[in-house]
Amino acid sequence: MKPQAKSPFGSAPLLAFGAHPSDIEFGCGGIIVRELQSGGRAHFVVCARSESGAHGTPVERTAEAKASAAILGVTLEFVLLGGDSGAEATAQAARLAAVIRRVRPGAMFAPSLVENQHPDHPRIGRLVREAARLARGGGAAGRRSGAARPIGPLFFYAVSPEAEPAGVLPVLMDISEPRTVATWNSAMQAHGSQRRSRDLAEYQLEGARVHGLRAGVELAQPLFPDEPLVFDSLAPLARCARRP
Repeated sequence: MKPQAKSPFGSAPLLAFGAHPSDIEFGCGGIIVRELQSGGRAHFVVCARSESGAHGTPVERTAEAKASAAILGVTLEFVLLGGDSGAEATAQAARLAAVIRRVRPGAMFAPSLVENQHPDHPRIGRLVREAARLARGGGAAGRRSGAARPIGPLFFYAVSPEAEPAGVLPVLMDISEPRTVATWNSAMQAHGSQRRSRDLAEYQLEGARVHGLRAGVELAQPLFPDEPLVFDSLAPLARCARRP
């Protein structure tokens, strides 16, 4: 087993937003597990209880989200923005900005902005991007909703291949370590309602295997930075798909 590197964010937690229960676990759960095993912390914000979902009632989906959070060892809150398919107003971004200021994350994760199988995913992604701007103190709305806070970078995750931005090279995170995979899979399996029509947990694992082949490792998950990444050394860039 490879030694786990320390989290680069120190005591600042990861902050992950999902449009629905299970989005975070399916879209970037392996990456979050990896960071937790490095000593990091994470907080999940879910913006609907799948009130219009085809599989699982809101009560059931809420219970599944809590069970998954317990498996991962993360904190969880629901910030409801008009229910399933109801997130759209800029005013709602101020509510998410308040969460960002309170949590003070080292990094943030949100659904990709690419239109895909559910319109809530890119809507929440856009709201989080706007909320990050407000949380940093941008404009009058930011000043009204509280003092600016230093916050970490925003990364987008893809719940499905259709949500991956075309023509954008991702940051591929190696999540091959067996404990990482086992914990991630357990968290996904907690969302039992999402395996009634097809096994979405296995679907995500297969996607990670494909990205792993792309990266020259067993399993990997992609992230897409909202802004250019800046480094003060070439050392973090030494590992790539052709040089694992």
